[in-house]
Amino acid sequence: MKAPRVTLDQWRTLQAVVDHGGFAQAAEALHRSQSSVSYTVARMQDQLGVPLLRIDGRKAVLTEAGGVLLRRSRQLVKQAAQLEDLAHHMEQGWEAEVRLVVDAAYPNTRLVRALTEFMPQSRGCRVRLREEVLSGVEEVLQEGVADVAISGFSIPGYLGTEMSAVEFVAVAQPEHALHRLNRPLNFQDLESQLQVVIRDSGRSQPRDVGWLGAEQRWTVGSLATAATFVGNGLGFAWLPRHLIVRELAEGVLKALPMEQGGSRHPTFYLYANKDKPMGPATQILIDLLRKFDVAPLHELPPTLPLHVVEPA
Repeated sequence: MKAPRVTLDQWRTLQAVVDHGGFAQAAEALHRSQSSVSYTVARMQDQLGVPLLRIDGRKAVLTEAGGVLLRRSRQLVKQAAQLEDLAHHMEQGWEAEVRLVVDAAYPNTRLVRALTEFMPQSRGCRVRLREEVLSGVEEVLQEGVADVAISGFSIPGYLGTEMSAVEFVAVAQPEHALHRLNRPLNFQDLESQLQVVIRDSGRSQPRDVGWLGAEQRWTVGSLATAATFVGNGLGFAWLPRHLIVRELAEGVLKALPMEQGGSRHPTFYLYANKDKPMGPATQILIDLLRKFDVAPLHELPPTLPLHVVEPA
């Protein structure tokens, strides 16, 4: 079998030129000189015998042949990286880190219990936790920067494990105009009021889940901020019941008396990175997440807001 004339490093260099928009930008990203990057790509074209790039103004643009070869090369480089990861895992026998991305609406009480039980079994494996909203979880998983993900969506191309549902309740401050109507509410009543919605952290295709299409809409960055706004009389919102238990009990928030749709119960799903071999630490964490997902929330101790858990 004839040995390849083009190295993986050369393919990575070409990818960097295209992805970063030019030779200078690729050189900066790769921590190399621009002349080195230019020479590498020129050498590739000589070795392959086909032009890969053409200069359009000040920008390097892929030729038709370059586009075809670049697409194929991405899979090649990806597989080489996976092979190196596999060798590393076989040598070490244990992951150094597990990257977990979770929808911010998922009960962090369950996460804390799972991570607490995981710690004595982790053999020093770090957990890097990242919170996203709505399609942000899907985006992070598809980008390959998460090993495990918990999302409120069924993600195309992934086989997820069904987990529990999270109840979202339509709420407003007790003195809000909607409560003063003193009757069951319909969607027309809500459309005339200010709705507070949570910003989707996904960049490519953000979604407006739960928005009624009302003109009066405020978008905030977190569920906690939404609860604060609504608790101070600024509109209404659908919020996870587990996050507002105290506010409901103390009368800061009150469920809206909807004719229908006053509560929603989206099912959450657990996903693993399908492009990365699963190590023993990841499998243990997945098992623990599933174990504590079925525990009733009232049987779990309250926790503080969870951001990043990264043992030394």
